Amino acid sequence: MSLRHAVLGLLSSGPASGYDLLKIFEVSLANVWPATQSQLYAELGRLADAGFVEVAAEGPRGRKEYAITDAGRAELHHWLTEVEPTGFNRSDMLLRVFFLGVLDAEEARSYLRGRAESADRRHRALTELREVVAQGDDPLSVHGLLALEWGLRFAATQRDWAEWAERELDRIRTPEDRRATAG
Repeated sequence: MSLRHAVLGLLSSGPASGYDLLKIFEVSLANVWPATQSQLYAELGRLADAGFVEVAAEGPRGRKEYAITDAGRAELHHWLTEVEPTGFNRSDMLLRVFFLGVLDAEEARSYLRGRAESADRRHRALTELREVVAQGDDPLSVHGLLALEWGLRFAATQRDWAEWAERELDRIRTPEDRRATAG
């Protein structure tokens, strides 16, 4: 997913200013594809240059409201139906797990415990967000609930895995680890 397609997707529901889009990002897409204010405004400029959005209205203090164009809708449709998702090819978290043997046993357990706690915090935050999103009946809310449920399940799986892995470290400790603890 790209920021380009996230913005086009949000604008497919109706015109919005950069500020409005930023606020929608914060309550909907931030857990999937976060963006800063500068990234969002820069992307709106690129989308306008490409002809995918246009300024639909201008207000006080230079406020611009953007609307998706037919070309933008076509780009969004193409991306949704023809571009294969990239998936997860890299995980710096799992790369660290691969090298946990470099740490002593308590540091390794602490790392895994931290991952479990982080996933649990994310799960709790998404649970609270679900209550807000469930109140909407617009397409972004309805389909946002589907994405939110994936996030809830993914966070729960990450938490459960990290807790399991921490217990597993005790079971599979190397002879060196056992000698260091016994000594």
